[in-house]
Amino acid sequence: MRIDILTKEYPPSIYGGAGVHVAELTRALRARGDTEVWVHAFGGPREEEGTTSHPDLPELEGTNAALATLGVDLTMAARCGGADIVHSHTWYANFAGHVAGLLEGVPHVLSAHSLEPMRPWKAEQLGGGYRLSSWVERTAYEGAAAVIAVSAGMREDILRAYPSVDPDKVQVVHNGIDAELWRPREDPDVVRELGIDPDRPTVVFVGRITRQKGLPFLLRAAGQLPPEVQLVLLAGAPDTPEIKAEVEGLVEGLRAERDGVVWISQMLPREQVTAVLAAASVFVCPSVYEPLGIVNLEAMACELPVVATATGGIPEVVLDGETGWLVPIEQKQDGTGTPVDEDRFVADLAAALTDAVSDLERARRLGLAGRERAVESFSWDTIAERTMEVYRGLTGS
Repeated sequence: MRIDILTKEYPPSIYGGAGVHVAELTRALRARGDTEVWVHAFGGPREEEGTTSHPDLPELEGTNAALATLGVDLTMAARCGGADIVHSHTWYANFAGHVAGLLEGVPHVLSAHSLEPMRPWKAEQLGGGYRLSSWVERTAYEGAAAVIAVSAGMREDILRAYPSVDPDKVQVVHNGIDAELWRPREDPDVVRELGIDPDRPTVVFVGRITRQKGLPFLLRAAGQLPPEVQLVLLAGAPDTPEIKAEVEGLVEGLRAERDGVVWISQMLPREQVTAVLAAASVFVCPSVYEPLGIVNLEAMACELPVVATATGGIPEVVLDGETGWLVPIEQKQDGTGTPVDEDRFVADLAAALTDAVSDLERARRLGLAGRERAVESFSWDTIAERTMEVYRGLTGS
């Protein structure tokens, strides 16, 4: 069976959870030896065998980013001849999968990592391109032979956002974690070089600066933490100048009130990230929209307890009282996920974080339980087998 995987992100160009998912799923599928896996990815040349890169079309240079995306998608679809299955990831590649499926007469499988209707703030980033990306996503979901949701919460969101999609074709296959790559790696010297004090109780955030990650709520909550607690932000790649400016202002205000606020905006190599996680006391995920949250799995694999919003697929990963703390949230039903009562959410987030750092031995026990859960329930070999079951159900092979 030949599987063609279509994606925007692929090593070395990964900036989010979807890219991690594609890279690890590809590796696990290829390791099985019973499939031929080709990858079509956005961007410049790559040396990896079986991988084709697709740069932006010069004819679309300077146009809306969504339109340029569709140009790349057409070049990807043109290279899928001979595939038995085409499997696309995120709206960026969904159009390529949809077109290739129609052109070649093969099933198009779509993995749902996020949904455009759940991210209306992207209109700030894409302008009219958001209407185009939304049309692409709806068309692909309605036409796909199978849709893989990365969590049960995500499955519910799909069926709510696209009620014409047949529920029987939406199946849940969680994201995974490579527990050998993601494990505690203590390196106090590296941590100190990054400006972090490894001897202080520390809350760490890892993620992009985007509305869905809830970073402004965390920065407001951090002002209520005990003064000895250090806040480390591995946060970059802002979606818009507006949210970048908002975060900069909140960080500046927080630093005026307390010390120990460390913001690292560049993307660190995994070895440094794991060193930072190993030096921390608790990981925080204040997202208002999170289909699953690979960052939580990465933190758990590094033996960190997690304080996270009880939204989306997060409660399927973080077990309240067992591997961390779930922060309740009542959200507006306008697609933004914004808390109905922002002050209450901020206060609840601050209270959970304060509880987490108040007993570091308890936090340590929850962190150990988190790694055990990550290893046992979220291995990539398991995810690859479940994905193969989806493929077999469509091809009969």
